[in-house]
Amino acid sequence: MKIIGIETLVLLDPGYDAAACSSAQDDIVVLVHTDEGITGIGEVDTNPWVAQAMIHARGTHVLGLGLEEMLLGQDPLEPEALWDRLYTGSFMTGRRGLGICAMGAIDMALWDIKGKALGVPCWKLLGGARKSAIAPYASLLPVGHSAREQRESLVEKTRRARELGFRAGKMEVCVQGPYAHNGLNEPDSVIVETVAACREAAGPEFSMMVDVCYSWTNAKQALRVMRQLEPFDLFFLETPLQLDDLDGYAFLHDHSGIRIAAGELQNTRFEFLDLMDRGKVDVAQPDVGRVGGLTEARRVCDLAADRGRLIVPHCWKTGIGIAASAHLSAATAHCAFIEFLPAALAEAPLRRELVAEELRLVDGEVPLPQKPGLGIELNGDVLDRYCVSRQSGGAR
Repeated sequence: MKIIGIETLVLLDPGYDAAACSSAQDDIVVLVHTDEGITGIGEVDTNPWVAQAMIHARGTHVLGLGLEEMLLGQDPLEPEALWDRLYTGSFMTGRRGLGICAMGAIDMALWDIKGKALGVPCWKLLGGARKSAIAPYASLLPVGHSAREQRESLVEKTRRARELGFRAGKMEVCVQGPYAHNGLNEPDSVIVETVAACREAAGPEFSMMVDVCYSWTNAKQALRVMRQLEPFDLFFLETPLQLDDLDGYAFLHDHSGIRIAAGELQNTRFEFLDLMDRGKVDVAQPDVGRVGGLTEARRVCDLAADRGRLIVPHCWKTGIGIAASAHLSAATAHCAFIEFLPAALAEAPLRRELVAEELRLVDGEVPLPQKPGLGIELNGDVLDRYCVSRQSGGAR
């Protein structure tokens, strides 16, 4: 089998809100085509236009080869070897950031092809099932232009998540800092009040996580608030500090009783080594696309296991990424949850409509996927409706 072409589609919700903190309003879908008629599907949560350019860009020397041109004619059943080929060949233009994100979408599609070709779900190719089912948490993003509106929105979504059968949820309490929803700038007390209201709505048996979206620039300030949050029995607190403040993360690990989670933006196992060894995070959160695909995500999971850390993949996109996270979790014993944006609670139409058949929630768990590859199909009319840029490449 040979790769004969790569097709990329930039999708955009025409009603997108540039002030919103939701990257589910756009997407890049990557389709890897083969000479045997099998097509693999991938996506990545990054700026879709720049990822599209990265994939199709031509190369002119051995340090900056094009991703697409390195793949044409290659065997798609060797995703790990192809990952190393792409990483080495794009060394100057890739290596971190955008380059790894683009590789991640391609790698996801290659594993999908391999599963389809062999007639098995991807988790079997990743080492086999390490659990009987997958535990999702409902990822809950508030709406509203005031702290009160956002608190009420989170409380209502928490109740709805429980009604839908979720046993765990993460509340996005982002009311201050550079990425606050709708530009809010509220005091720390609002974070504590919002978490308290959500815990009351969730009940004591509900596993509850909180994302504060890089709210603080000072670890000691973060610690003061975290101590006020300890009575609410959080499974973890996500991204309290700026991404590169590894010493600050280590300080919080050493002084707080709440698990610290981070890693949604990290690329490759090398950045996760820094995050776990220097930053001492308790929960590593590789986003399958951004970290470099299932190939690199599995390497991160192995590193976390060696260090006694938990894995909880980040995923704020569509059913494509959720499926990839589910397969990773199935093959990872120390993956406690996967992030799962419930379609019923999603404002973004791409999240609700792009994938034809959702993973099912049964008694608060997702059964192991049984279809070959990632086990998903795309709604063609949705691709056509939201596509704003399509590029295809083939043999040259």
